[in-house]
Amino acid sequence: MKVKHQKSQTSRRKKQPAKASRDKWILRLYVAGKNLKSITALNNLKLICEEQLKGKFKIEVIDLLKHPQLARDNQILAVPTLVRKLPIPVRRIIGDLSDKERVLVGLDLIAYSGLNH
Repeated sequence: MKVKHQKSQTSRRKKQPAKASRDKWILRLYVAGKNLKSITALNNLKLICEEQLKGKFKIEVIDLLKHPQLARDNQILAVPTLVRKLPIPVRRIIGDLSDKERVLVGLDLIAYSGLNH
């Protein structure tokens, strides 16, 4: 009789989910001009994507000062806001993306582990 061993949450966290390696990711970062928060969010996003998604991602930066109608159309209430368009389901993260673990959980790249924040 074979026994299947289930991996704990912590061991799953260390491993990238399979979907990250095979799916094309489309991420939209909504910003309001080139300010410190916007630049920080974009830099943090690029680092995370290069580390976790290795060339399987596209980042679209949308400046709401240039296209204010997109804030209403896409239900953007705060900036910077990151929206994961693909893979579905759509997910949103608000802020400068400096808390890497929260971003990874928010993008569903790692499992939730009971963050202490």
